[in-house]
Amino acid sequence: MKPRLYRHPHGISAVDAEYLYPGHAAAHIIVESGRAAFVDVGTNASVPYLLDALAELGIAREAVDFVLLTHVHLDHAGGAGRLMCELPNACAVLHPRGAPHMIDPTKLMAGSRAVYGEQRLQSLYGELVPIPAARVRVVQDGERVRLASRTLELIHTPGHALHHYAVVDEAHASIFPGDTFGISYRALDTPHGAFITPTTPPSQFDPDQLIASIDRMLAYRPESMYLMHFSRVTGVPRLGELLKPQVRELARIARAHAQDADPAAGIRAAMRDLWLDLAHRHGCALADAAIEKVLEGDLELNTQGLMVWLERLGRR
Repeated sequence: MKPRLYRHPHGISAVDAEYLYPGHAAAHIIVESGRAAFVDVGTNASVPYLLDALAELGIAREAVDFVLLTHVHLDHAGGAGRLMCELPNACAVLHPRGAPHMIDPTKLMAGSRAVYGEQRLQSLYGELVPIPAARVRVVQDGERVRLASRTLELIHTPGHALHHYAVVDEAHASIFPGDTFGISYRALDTPHGAFITPTTPPSQFDPDQLIASIDRMLAYRPESMYLMHFSRVTGVPRLGELLKPQVRELARIARAHAQDADPAAGIRAAMRDLWLDLAHRHGCALADAAIEKVLEGDLELNTQGLMVWLERLGRR
């Protein structure tokens, strides 16, 4: 199947990773003077689409210098080892906390198996291919890499995950924030622009860290954010001011329902109501059921993450 390829300004393209359904997850390719870098890669099943996208862009596999993995959640990094096997000159770039899990994915697979169960884990992700340690570069906060004449700064941005960084392309007013700047599905766009929601997954969600990371990225005054879910958004200051109050409100909702007989049900229902209200205020004309369908997976994942966060706080 031909890759769904979206061409953006400044040599940036998005490739639909075909994870879960079209329009859910985007890997990005940055091209500069004939050299290329991936930012996040999807799953093992995404790899053929990424390789076909390179061919469509006229980039040889040998010309890929970096596979930049913002964090090692499997929808972002699950296909990295398999992809690296096809990119002989590429270096995988990782946060110090994430790198060991790509070199030896045993613990990452075990943790994922506990969440998904063996059958669903294999269906979604398959077996992770280890990346040889010699092909992994660990980056510290503020470190820069050079893609031909282009400088990319890697800044640590915890809140979604402790092992998370964002890729800042300051010369082109662009940031690749992984999941730290939330999720924006194109089905919820309106004449007012994109709609955005935070993602609060198990097991390292921290609202204070997340808001601080959002503010750190906003300080660069980016024109564009290239989200994994789903690709380029503009109007970044407005989105930041929509995102940060939601993070605070989700934390408040979690605390408010911590002592319920069924905290998860209360958290999910309140989150749903919050998102429906915000989406309609944004001018979304979809029916409530249609909006909930778009956000269904995130309602479940965020509820799980907020429950884990409450347990860490000792509130249950």
